[in-house]
Amino acid sequence: MKLNIFLFLLVLTFSGWMDGNAQSFVHPGLLHSAEDLKRMKEAIVNKQEPIFSGYLKLLENPVTQCNYKMQGPMEMVGRNPTVGQGTYDTDANAAHQNAIMWCITGDRAYADKAIEIINAWSLKLKSITGRDAVLMAGLGPFKMLNAAEILRYTQAGWKDADITRTEKHFKEVIYPVIKDVAPFANGNWDAAAIKTMMAIGVFCNDRDILERALRYYVNGHGNGCLSNYIINEEGQIQESGRDQGHTQLGLAMLAECAEIAWHQGLNLYTYHDNRLLKGFEYVSKFNLGEEVQFTFWLDRTGKYAHREIARQDRGNLRAIYEQVYNHYVNRMGVDAPFTKKAAEKIRPEGPGRPGADHPGYGTLYFSGPAVNAIQLAQTIIPAQPGALIANGTANKIVLTWVEPTGATWYTVKRALKNDGQYSVIANSVKIPTYTDSLVKSGTVYYYTVSANNEKGLSADALPTVVSAGLPLRWNQKTIGQSSLPANTEFNGTAFRVEGAGMGLDSLRDEFHYTYLPLKQNGEMSVRFVPQPSSQFSQFGLMIRENTSDNSAHASLMIYPGKSNFIEAPKWQVQFISRPSSGEIARIYGSVTLLDTPVVTFGRMTGEIWLKLIKNGNIVTAFTSNDGKVWTNAGSLAFRSKRALIGLAVASGITIRTTTIVFDHLLIPN
Repeated sequence: MKLNIFLFLLVLTFSGWMDGNAQSFVHPGLLHSAEDLKRMKEAIVNKQEPIFSGYLKLLENPVTQCNYKMQGPMEMVGRNPTVGQGTYDTDANAAHQNAIMWCITGDRAYADKAIEIINAWSLKLKSITGRDAVLMAGLGPFKMLNAAEILRYTQAGWKDADITRTEKHFKEVIYPVIKDVAPFANGNWDAAAIKTMMAIGVFCNDRDILERALRYYVNGHGNGCLSNYIINEEGQIQESGRDQGHTQLGLAMLAECAEIAWHQGLNLYTYHDNRLLKGFEYVSKFNLGEEVQFTFWLDRTGKYAHREIARQDRGNLRAIYEQVYNHYVNRMGVDAPFTKKAAEKIRPEGPGRPGADHPGYGTLYFSGPAVNAIQLAQTIIPAQPGALIANGTANKIVLTWVEPTGATWYTVKRALKNDGQYSVIANSVKIPTYTDSLVKSGTVYYYTVSANNEKGLSADALPTVVSAGLPLRWNQKTIGQSSLPANTEFNGTAFRVEGAGMGLDSLRDEFHYTYLPLKQNGEMSVRFVPQPSSQFSQFGLMIRENTSDNSAHASLMIYPGKSNFIEAPKWQVQFISRPSSGEIARIYGSVTLLDTPVVTFGRMTGEIWLKLIKNGNIVTAFTSNDGKVWTNAGSLAFRSKRALIGLAVASGITIRTTTIVFDHLLIPN
C-alpha cells in the first residue's frame, strides 16, 4: 500500500512535465516536493523514527516558532564588511523552518510568520554589498526561496500581489549578484551561486535562469563546476587541502543543486559517473578518521595550491549527509558506506550551522523508504533533458546533457537556423551523449534533444549552438612552449577561448591565439564577457606578424598587476609592442588601471570593450566601458604590411588554463 501511495505522489510530483510544455515546472520543487512534505507530516503523526527525532531537533530551534520576532528587514545587507548578515540569515532560517512547520502541523500561524518575513524583506531589501556579496546572496536567500516555494504551492494564504513582488525581488536584487557566479574564488562560492540561481529559476518559472545554473554546474570554468570541485575519481575536493569545513560546505551545496534538479525530473546526481557520491564518500571517510589518497592540486584561479589534505575541522561533521545517503541508498539502491556512517553518527541531524550555510535537519527533511525511483519514474513521461552542451571541432560536434529520470532513449535534432525547424539526426540514443560527425567545417549548428520512454516523448531541451570548428578564415594556435590543451569555440555570437601559457614576455611569448589574416588596413573590436577563471589571466586584442614566439606584434592587453593582496590584483590595460621580430617588447604609453564598473574588489566582474585599428603602418588602440564612447589608449608604428589580427589569451600560470569569453566582434573585411 505504501508503494502505491508513493507512486501516486511521484506521478503528481512529475505531472508538470506531462503536457510537453517546455516551460512547465514541478511545484513545490526546490528541496521539498509535495511528496516530501506529505511524508514528513505522516511520519510525525505516527511518530516514525528516525524522522520523529529529527522533528524534535527542529522544534528545539528558537527560530522554529510562530511567535518568532523578526530581526529585519533592512535596505542593505552585506558581507565583508558585514552589514546585517546575521539579521538576514536568522530571518531566512526562520522563514524556511516556519514554512516546514506549516506543512507538518497545518497551523496557519506558522505560514503567517513565514509570509511576514518574506514579504518584509522582499519589500525593503534593495542591495547586497561587500567583497563577499556572492556568498551573502547565495546562502541566506536560498532559505528564503525554499520558504517561498513551499508557501506559494501549499494554499498558505500568500497573496498574489506579494508573490509577484517577491519574484521581482529575487530576480532584480538577488539574481544580479550571483548570475556570473564566482570563478575568482574557492568552489564553495560558485556552488552557493549555482544553487540559489537554480532556486530562482524554479520559483520564478524562468527556464533560462535554471539552465544558466545547470550549464555552469556541468560545464563551468570556475572551481565550483562539478568536475573542477570534485577533482578526480577518488573524490578529492578542490578545498580538501584548505579545511574540512569549507570542503563540506561546497560539496553539500552541489548536492542541494542535485536535489532541486531531481524534483524537476533531472538526474543530476548521476552526472559524470556519480561524481557527487565519490566526493561524499571521500570526505566522509576522511572525517570519520580514515586516511585517503591526496594529490597535489592547484585550483582554477591559480591562487590556492594544496600539497596535503587539511586536518583543520576534521571530524566536525556538518548536517549534510542524510540527503545524499537517502538519495543514493534509498532511492537508487547504490552503496554509500562512508556517507551512511557519517549520517548515522550525527543522526538526527540538527541545524545547518553556521548561519544559513546549510538547510540542516536532513533526518526530518530527507529520510524516506527504500524504493526503486528509476523504475517508478519510467511509469510517466520523462522531463526534458537539461544542460545540453555542445563542443565543436572541424570534423565533429559532441553533445552531452543531464539525463531526465526515467528516460530510456533519446532523439537528437539539428538545425542550421534558430527558427525551431529541426531535423532528426539520431533516434534510439541510449546514453546522454551523442557525436555528430556529419558536419561541415565552419558551419554553425543548433541542437536540441528529447527524452523517451514507453510512456511517451518529453519536451525538447533548451537548444544549444556551436560551430564545427572556427568560422571561415579563422585559425587558432598556441604560441610558445605551453603543452596544456587549449582551444577556441564559436557559438555563432561569442568566442570561448581556453588558453594557457605565461603570456607576453619581453623576448618570447606564450599564449593561445585565435586570429584572422589582416591586409594593409583594418580594425577589430570586441567585448570581454566577465569573468575569467585564472586570476593571473592576460587577454586582449593583438596584431602579429606571424605565429613564432618572438614575432613582431602590437597588443592591447588586460593584465592582473601585482598588489599586496593576491585576492585583489591591480587589473590594468597595457598597450605592448615588439616592433620587429626578435626585438625586446615594451609597454607604449601609460598603463591604465581599471576600476568600477569593470573591476570590483580586484575582480574582473564587469565588461570592457577593446579595439585595435591598423591604418598603414600605424596601430591605434582604444578601450570602452559600453562600446560607444571610446578612449584612446595609444598609437605606435607597426612595420609589417601583412599581418594577423585576433584574440590573445594566456592563463598566466604554468599548469592551468584560463577561460575567456569574447562577443560583439567587429572584424576586418
